[in-house]
Amino acid sequence: MRQSQLFHKTLKETPSDADSVNASYLVRADFVEKHMAGAYAFLPLGFRVVKKIEKIVQEEMDAIGGQQLLMNVMQPKELWEKTGRWESMDEVLYKSGDKKNQIAFAATHEEQVTSIVKNHIKSYKDLPLALYQIQTKFRNEPRAKSGLLRGREFLMKDMYSFHTTDKDFEEFYDKSKIAYLKVFKRLGLEAKIVEASGGAFTEKHSHEFQVLTEVGEDTIFFCDSPAGECDFAVNKEISDVEDGSKCPKCDGKIKKANGIEVGNIFPLETKYSHALEAKYVDKDGKEKEMIMGCYGIGISRSLATIVEVLYNQTENKMVWPESVAPFKVHILSLNQNEKADELYKILKDKTEVLYDDRETSAGTKFAEADLIGCPIRIIVSEKSLTAGGAEVVDNIKNSTKIIKLENIAQELNAK
Repeated sequence: MRQSQLFHKTLKETPSDADSVNASYLVRADFVEKHMAGAYAFLPLGFRVVKKIEKIVQEEMDAIGGQQLLMNVMQPKELWEKTGRWESMDEVLYKSGDKKNQIAFAATHEEQVTSIVKNHIKSYKDLPLALYQIQTKFRNEPRAKSGLLRGREFLMKDMYSFHTTDKDFEEFYDKSKIAYLKVFKRLGLEAKIVEASGGAFTEKHSHEFQVLTEVGEDTIFFCDSPAGECDFAVNKEISDVEDGSKCPKCDGKIKKANGIEVGNIFPLETKYSHALEAKYVDKDGKEKEMIMGCYGIGISRSLATIVEVLYNQTENKMVWPESVAPFKVHILSLNQNEKADELYKILKDKTEVLYDDRETSAGTKFAEADLIGCPIRIIVSEKSLTAGGAEVVDNIKNSTKIIKLENIAQELNAK
């Protein structure tokens, strides 16, 4: 895409109300626009990143047997009353309507998905089943903060599984852990599986996927043994271990760190199937309640976490992982170089290219390219042409080389 046609305008200064790296960067780089506390619009560059995150999540959920659907945001009060959460989640649940027709703006979808499955599944032969969606959620956070990390309106993938036995559920639960780690690795994030509270979802412990970083609002205790040797990790909320103490599972020592929760999984047992009478008939003709699990990934939160981890505040520079970058390649034409135009026409059908063809200064182009953060930058100038081609910068590997214009397409394809 030609940058002269892109709906995009960066800010020179950091927004005054930004309270986190992701809030300041994403607004300044024009990936999102804030409209009220806890609510952001995704602009073209930000939306491209969101769709790529969603695609990765979809691929990994499909790979473990998930089927995608789309449920309602507006849900009747009666549905939530059956589980008791109309009252128990009152502080965060947005509600509307009159006395006769009250609704909840869904903060989560256990109630509706259980109701749907109840109406469609009757026999043990139809189970197990896993359904997921990617949708906007609403939660009345008492203090929306940290940009996209804690908002009142946010994008989330939530999946729900239904089983006939504990063994079958546990096998799928473990399978989902592996799938989640694959998702976050593909997003360029190193996530740690952490035992945590079940919160408003279950009385049992759950598991969070935490990205360790100083700006995280959760406190995590984990074993310092080399990766793979010990998987002990627990949220401070449910832990009595201390920093520097002996690990309960091995001879390693406990370390303390902050983390951002990018995903979570919960064993629901029969809490919702019991409340909503979601039953199936087993092979002996007896009615039984379905065993359930739920599995969430914050789509917009993952985007914000990538920024928190990778944005270089000192240099005002972002480098997106290739898997989610708004564009793979950013061509900068200096002095309106015709060769840059020719190169763009060659590359645009072979890869995702943003072409800065604007009539503006080289300094402006470089500064905005640093903010946009494409993995590959190609600079076409009189200097580079004199040296034999274009200057190709690999921002991920932090390397630069001159490549002949006719060889650039092949070079990019080899990466």
